Amino acid sequence: MSTARESVYATLKERIIEGELHPGQRLIERDLAAELDVSRVPVREALGRLQAERLVVVVPRQGVLVSPFTPQDVEDFFDVRESLEVLAARLAAERVTDAGLAVLMGVLQRADLATRERDARGIALGNAAFHTAVVELSGNALLVDMMRPLEARLRWLFRLTADDPDQQCAEHHELYAAIAAGDGDAAAEQVLRHVAAGRARSVELARTWAEVDPVAVTRTRRRQPRAS
Repeated sequence: MSTARESVYATLKERIIEGELHPGQRLIERDLAAELDVSRVPVREALGRLQAERLVVVVPRQGVLVSPFTPQDVEDFFDVRESLEVLAARLAAERVTDAGLAVLMGVLQRADLATRERDARGIALGNAAFHTAVVELSGNALLVDMMRPLEARLRWLFRLTADDPDQQCAEHHELYAAIAAGDGDAAAEQVLRHVAAGRARSVELARTWAEVDPVAVTRTRRRQPRAS
């Protein structure tokens, strides 16, 4: 994959996660291509990859917008997390190794540092990385592949809902302790409580969002102003 294609994809993905491109915002290929100083081809390919990750919505023959994420979308997302992350935590505890614990502790320490410094971006990155590390420690390649497309939305939600980062860190430490003890039941129970708490905050927030009709957003074509 070319450097330009990867760069455009990474840039747009990060801007969506960080909220610079907000839910429901129209994305116009030619404008993005001009802004990023590339042709429209890598922009189109990046939007296709972001669509696969459900970060953008493509309305056929009309246009693209950042996924608006309805309360039901958030509920669906947490249904999947509660199933897959509980399994991942149980497997991680049952298959724990010293090397795996060292990796998990390193990720946890970076999240702790971001929390102490009140670095909002670092908190979102660190918390999402901790959950990803637990999944990887499950040793189940299929589970890892199933969770990977959710990582971007997980970071996005952590950024929006990190109203109590100290509590999140405390819950992560409790999960680490259960995994380190090799206690699959305790690890599964801890992650279920943790994800359920995140669901409540996220759904409450989602209910405050204005409804967005993707077809209406992309119905009109915005033209670039003509040079005088």
